[in-house]
Amino acid sequence: MVRMATKPPSMTPTPPTGAPPRDDGGSVVLERRTQRTQPPQMYQVVMLNDDYTPMEFVIVVLQEFFGKDREAATQIMLKIHLDGKGVCGVYSRDVAATKVEQVREAAHKAGHPLQCLSEPVE
Repeated sequence: MVRMATKPPSMTPTPPTGAPPRDDGGSVVLERRTQRTQPPQMYQVVMLNDDYTPMEFVIVVLQEFFGKDREAATQIMLKIHLDGKGVCGVYSRDVAATKVEQVREAAHKAGHPLQCLSEPVE
């Protein structure tokens, strides 16, 4: 096998070929548009009534996962009991999904069939 000695290529940086074109000040802005981002879609976390989950458990879940005081949690629990469902809170999509999962997991561990879901706020 024959090896040839080669000189490494020259790695000298090339200077820029020219300055970017300058604005001569003759430009005119006809209309300035402000772009606004839309606020994120909000989701409400809804608990559904069932005939087996104790009311006290629902109150504890509302206090623990939704930060409600005893009175607010009791009012929401009564709405769930009387109307068949009740809104626990309104959050961004990811936070609402996390809250739903926390409630379902707590209900499952306690052996209750409590159902919770999130739906877009309209």
